[in-house]
Amino acid sequence: MAKNKTTETEVNVTDFINSYVDNEQKKADSFQLIKLLSKWSGFEPKMWGPTIIGFGSYHYIYASGHEGDAPLLGFSPRKSAFSLYVYSPTEENKHLLDSFGKFKMGKACIYVKKLSDINIKTLEKMCEATIAYLNEHHECACRN
Repeated sequence: MAKNKTTETEVNVTDFINSYVDNEQKKADSFQLIKLLSKWSGFEPKMWGPTIIGFGSYHYIYASGHEGDAPLLGFSPRKSAFSLYVYSPTEENKHLLDSFGKFKMGKACIYVKKLSDINIKTLEKMCEATIAYLNEHHECACRN
């Protein structure tokens, strides 16, 4: 079975942002996201793989038998848009998308250009619902 590429690393999050993000607004939004996701998750930021900033972790096992660990919440400050890893397919989250703001939906993430495009209160509710979902369905660091 293939090994997961996206695992927690020892890279310093601040160093990553300062070296990877070349847009000052995106840099400021990145540090704001770190502050918010740390507060909402109760976990300090850690690098996952080369470009994902994650908060906490959970263990998953798919029906195929593939298993691994992933951050409870996370984001990546990609060039074109932020990739937000804050969404789980709950009824509450589906409803929250209506008031989320300007975004595009991917398979595993939500893409936003800048934080001012979205409703931060809605983001907080989405993060809370996702943590609750992951806690209910997976072995989760949020149970400690």
